[in-house]
Amino acid sequence: MQLTLEFGGGLELLCDSVKSHNINVDPQDGEEELTMKNLLSWVRTNVIKERPEMFMKGDSVRPGVLVLVNDTDWELSGQLETVLEEKDNVVFISTLHGG
Repeated sequence: MQLTLEFGGGLELLCDSVKSHNINVDPQDGEEELTMKNLLSWVRTNVIKERPEMFMKGDSVRPGVLVLVNDTDWELSGQLETVLEEKDNVVFISTLHGG
């Protein structure tokens, strides 16, 4: 399944400073649908190059990371249970800033 991932607000620094990623990922064995939970696990393994703890906490993103699926907050579509479809655009934006 083709997806576009975008990282912003500083999260791109965890991905070798690459903001946009065109990826191909398949549902996990035995599953017909790709969920955000599966995608996050894949991203942690295949996209995040350093400090994955700055992106994820447990099976989800850290508090303060805004997640948009096709420009819609994932909280409106089921968060980790959100089912992804071909050519979806998933955006991760850190809303936390040091100071």
